[in-house]
Amino acid sequence: MHRFRSLCVLCLLATTLLSACAHPQPPKDTVFQASTINALMEGVYDGETTFGELRKYGDTGLGTFNALDGEMIALHSRFFQVKSDGTAYPVEDSSRTPFAIMTFFDPDRAFSLEEPLSYKELEERLDRTLPTRNFCYAFRITGSFAMVRTRSVPRQTPPYPRLVEVVKTQPSFDLQNVRGTLIGFRFPEYLRGVNVPGYHFHFLTEDAGRGGHVLDCRLDRVKVEIDDLYRFNMALPTDSGFQRTNLTGTSAADVQKVEK
Repeated sequence: MHRFRSLCVLCLLATTLLSACAHPQPPKDTVFQASTINALMEGVYDGETTFGELRKYGDTGLGTFNALDGEMIALHSRFFQVKSDGTAYPVEDSSRTPFAIMTFFDPDRAFSLEEPLSYKELEERLDRTLPTRNFCYAFRITGSFAMVRTRSVPRQTPPYPRLVEVVKTQPSFDLQNVRGTLIGFRFPEYLRGVNVPGYHFHFLTEDAGRGGHVLDCRLDRVKVEIDDLYRFNMALPTDSGFQRTNLTGTSAADVQKVEK
């Protein structure tokens, strides 16, 4: 009987280990990225990663959808798609992304901002808080905003234009006196081409009804949470579109036109 119990314990342990190996959790303070910003800039708008798969890599993040169909915000393990009308919709696990950034958000520091701040002043305040510019960082900024200007790109059809051409006709939306959350990342300069150097934010209203990529904002009273990210995990697309694309021709000026 004792031997039988020992065998059962060993079988249970083996099953647990196999399950853990099949679904490993990313190490703490890891940022996961699907594809590269230069691929997106050059019109690689169809990816292989589903949002069901993306859940394995984080509960917080941003990105877009296949065919460049809107802006993505991930908050508290829920994915939202902000389409070109500025409205946010829940995302099915079967939907796919050509570009996304995710992390399991675990803040290392937090503080409140009680005074009104512009977008530029927010970035300057964050710069003074960060221990170094050589790490990646994730941000969750929650509270009241006097104004948030967002955009969302419209769905594209092949042959896909470059992103710098798409944003020339992007719709933008001014959200006045709203409560919600900025989700963002800051990547260091040496990762240019892989991601956007500096700050990149998406916004979702408190009722999860509106949002998009942030072009400008004015803060009222917010809580700022920052997660230091020391590990970087990237999955490159394997399709022919990615393989054939020249990823060295994207200029820093084009990236700034798209982001701002």
